[in-house]
Amino acid sequence: MFYLVLTTVRSRAEAKRIAGRIVGEKLAACANVLPSADSTFWWRGRIERASEALLLAKTSSEKLNRLMARVKELHSYEVPEVIALPIGRGLPEYMKWLKGSLR
Repeated sequence: MFYLVLTTVRSRAEAKRIAGRIVGEKLAACANVLPSADSTFWWRGRIERASEALLLAKTSSEKLNRLMARVKELHSYEVPEVIALPIGRGLPEYMKWLKGSLR
């Protein structure tokens, strides 16, 4: 099984740094950085707003826990958003590439 892992980060530069590390360490086959997300959230009893970047990474169930731990290590937030969504299906050729890229 494969997962799409989402995390919001402080900046595009931070997202690119994390993406390079997790792909370089073969914890993710691919990572995409979406440079702009306007976020509204509760933090310490108050509503906060922030301009963030969104990092999307694709990984396997075997590497998911290590990927999540590594993102937490590399992340600048005290409590980073790291959410994993199962990938139910995908183009067979892409799924084959995904599996091979994580070896």
